[in-house]
Amino acid sequence: MTFLVVLTLVVALAALACAVLALRTARSGVRREGPDALPEDVLGLRQEVAALRAEGRDALRHLAAVRYDAFGDMGGHLSWSVALLDDGGNGVVLTSIHGRSEARTYAKSISAWRCDQQLSPEESEAVEAARP
Repeated sequence: MTFLVVLTLVVALAALACAVLALRTARSGVRREGPDALPEDVLGLRQEVAALRAEGRDALRHLAAVRYDAFGDMGGHLSWSVALLDDGGNGVVLTSIHGRSEARTYAKSISAWRCDQQLSPEESEAVEAARP
């Protein structure tokens, strides 16, 4: 009888040791909080998204077009101004003025939502319409 009690006690202690070992292994696999705990592929994706955002700031993403009659006697709104700007308001305004016998096209540089040259009312309207 004593032998069975001792054997049961040894088996119980072995089971307890296995349980403690399994618990320690499970706790070491638990993730810590914070950005360091993220897998490498997630960190790589975050870096890629940040690079794409930085690249997109310089893209001409803000566009607006204004059509109008440059001369009162012509119909059809054949003249137009188009603003092509990036996030910082840098870009260009293109204008085409359509007359009876000719059409003229102009380009004006825009920096920080402003132009060194005087803008026509339609060009100003296009720049303001392109502003986010």
